[in-house]
Amino acid sequence: MYGTSTHYWSRSVKFKAQLEELEQQTAAALAMGGEAKLAARREKGVLNARERLDVLLDSDSFFESGMFAKGIRPQVRHKTPADGKIAGYGRIEGREVSVVSNDFTTIGASSSAINGKKIRHIREVATERGMPMIFLGESAGARMPDRMGAPGRAMLGQDPAEYQRRRQTPWVSALLGDCYGSSTWYSCMSDFVVMRKGATMAVASSRVTSIAINQEVDPEELGGWRLHTGTTGMVDIAVDSDEEALKAIRTFLSYLPSSAKEAPPRVEVPEGSDAAAERILEVLPEERNSVYDVREVIRSIVDRDSFFELKARFGKSVSTGLARIDGRSVGVIANNTKFKGGAIDVDAMRKTTSFMVMCDSFNIPIVFLVDQPGFLIGVDGEKRGAPGRIINWMNAISLVSVPRISVIMRKSYGQAYLNMGGGRNSDEVLTWPTADLGFVDPHLGVHMLYGVKKEDDPERFEECLKELQQDSSAWALAELYETHAVIDPRETRSSLKRLLDVHAGDGIVGRHDLSVWPTSY
Repeated sequence: MYGTSTHYWSRSVKFKAQLEELEQQTAAALAMGGEAKLAARREKGVLNARERLDVLLDSDSFFESGMFAKGIRPQVRHKTPADGKIAGYGRIEGREVSVVSNDFTTIGASSSAINGKKIRHIREVATERGMPMIFLGESAGARMPDRMGAPGRAMLGQDPAEYQRRRQTPWVSALLGDCYGSSTWYSCMSDFVVMRKGATMAVASSRVTSIAINQEVDPEELGGWRLHTGTTGMVDIAVDSDEEALKAIRTFLSYLPSSAKEAPPRVEVPEGSDAAAERILEVLPEERNSVYDVREVIRSIVDRDSFFELKARFGKSVSTGLARIDGRSVGVIANNTKFKGGAIDVDAMRKTTSFMVMCDSFNIPIVFLVDQPGFLIGVDGEKRGAPGRIINWMNAISLVSVPRISVIMRKSYGQAYLNMGGGRNSDEVLTWPTADLGFVDPHLGVHMLYGVKKEDDPERFEECLKELQQDSSAWALAELYETHAVIDPRETRSSLKRLLDVHAGDGIVGRHDLSVWPTSY
């Protein structure tokens, strides 16, 4: 639906000329950049801006705002239908959303004075009325003639909240082609970013960058999916097609409330969800130093097929994602020993902190699954500001106001014991009998504490090792009431269900102390 009734004009003799003009103006807007450009996209298997809305939104739910907007300069008005950005309101699974879909066939969806007004209006309505904001990115950057000289400077900065992020409602971005300018800025402010492989996202295009630095720049190396999912961490998932990206947006939003003032939706629990809990002992190795993929543990605990992992290629020693337990949305933060033995590096710190910010901002309880040997120490981490990242995490977790439940599965060593929800950093702490709460690996601890090496005095080493392991057991922690229950690993799902009843009830709304946390740091 585009907010018009042009098919009625032929039934009436009144206002025939005006209604004919409405029909013509509508047809011109719907033609976008012309048939040749649209056909070229079809040949490549890439959707256009309006087709993307058809896939993303519930059928017949779109109401367009600004269909007849055009570029502000007289010389471009004839070739700027909707001024290159399709904006309006729609529904996803019956819930209202606001959306801006960039039309690259119209002057590269370049940013201008008029389409900037459209974005501002849609964004403000989303905030005021409590709707998620969706940006379907593909843009060439600023429209240079509009931005040149003093008049161009005067266009900038007229919206003081343009780059303000207070997380009143969820923001989502899809990077679906060349993304520069506004597509880049809004993706960096979003809670979830999905990228189609083959798309790029950067400050400026590879052509502009090549000119600026006087050397050839490969677009993929400048801002492709491998860079942003694996190195910068600014993209949550990469997919193969527009359709997959739009499906991912619908999936992500299904876990979140429409605004920070609401609890997340609760859904029906898929049949057979409890059965997988028995698999945990199959996944967990008996050998304390053997590695495993914690995502298999997660899938054994959460509702069937509900784990939606975020940033899987970035900071891989910690797995983060949204899931459901008993129909409730939860955020999962889990050490993954498959990568770096679970040692937490700088990328994992950034990833975990930003995930906690998102969960707390939108009232999603957090579950920690703990099996970590501490932070990854070394020169590289220090150069990248590891101490500051650790304290950022500690600051954030201390401000979290949603329920936090920690499950200590195996190791929880050093300062990272607190970062992963130890002590008063969780509302409830559950422990498996396999837990090891030493400050460091006990074999290293014997050498550090007693000065004994196994090769020098094997008998004394074993005595000291047994003493350290006894003091670091789940039972020692339980005696101090630093864990609230020691449970069979197979009871983890049922225990979490019960504790979420206690702490989340029918849904909670937190304080949102983290709502203005930086989106990138």
